Amino acid sequence: MNTDKKERMDKVLSSFTHWMRERRLATNTIQAYEDSVRRFLLFIIANNATELNEYWVRRFNHHYIIKRKFSISYQNQVISGIKKFMEFKGTPLVLADYERPEKPKTLPQVLSKNEVKAVLGVIKNLKHKVLLSLLYSSGLRIGEALNLKETDIDSGRMLLFVRGAKGKKDRYTLLSHTILLDLRRYYAAYTPSTFLFEGQNGGPYSASSARQVLRRAVAQTSIIKHVRLHTLRHSFATHLLENGTDLRYIQQLLGHQSPKTTMIYTHVSTRSLSNITNPFDEL
Repeated sequence: MNTDKKERMDKVLSSFTHWMRERRLATNTIQAYEDSVRRFLLFIIANNATELNEYWVRRFNHHYIIKRKFSISYQNQVISGIKKFMEFKGTPLVLADYERPEKPKTLPQVLSKNEVKAVLGVIKNLKHKVLLSLLYSSGLRIGEALNLKETDIDSGRMLLFVRGAKGKKDRYTLLSHTILLDLRRYYAAYTPSTFLFEGQNGGPYSASSARQVLRRAVAQTSIIKHVRLHTLRHSFATHLLENGTDLRYIQQLLGHQSPKTTMIYTHVSTRSLSNITNPFDEL
């Protein structure tokens, strides 16, 4: 790509990002859409296309996304990003007869309480341990945890305030007594200035660093499951359900807009399944 084309692309992407911020799109959404559109524009430039239209969106979808076997979620995210970009350009995109593929109905991966204990037990760094412990004990998304500030900790009511979560909604979730003690130790040791968890050069700690911490921790255990940061959130919800917590409260703690989203944990919980007698045992 020549320098002029790159500079023009960077300039239009900068304007697009500014336009999305003015419309108060969520930070994660802005980053995802900017990345999607950047890849699309690079594809357009590489193919010497002279205009942005349905034909090139479909070619990009087929040659870049489908052939490279990206996930359905990513495919839908990219299409949404391109549509938003075309709205920004003033030429809304209509994809005739295009149906978004449905995501497969997969169940979330869940750790047992002993497995959670094993993962957290091998982490020696206090910051890393407190961060991952909060993901589990409060059912946080990683972005929510990294946006936390000291003022979000309500030790009087033992609650954690999650501001501007998914869907731009604030909520409260549980704060563990044990985690509160660790948080106080952590704060005294690190004295963060703005965000509760900060990087070495200031600003919020990065999600990629958190993923590396979890990956290394899991590797030190005997766990063979595919564990992601979000697995800790899934495990929190499932363990609450198994402890008898009403599904409505779990929905509120997780910040789910629809109870249908929370219902998925009934399919991975062992609370009801353990009460079923296997017919083979009655032979």
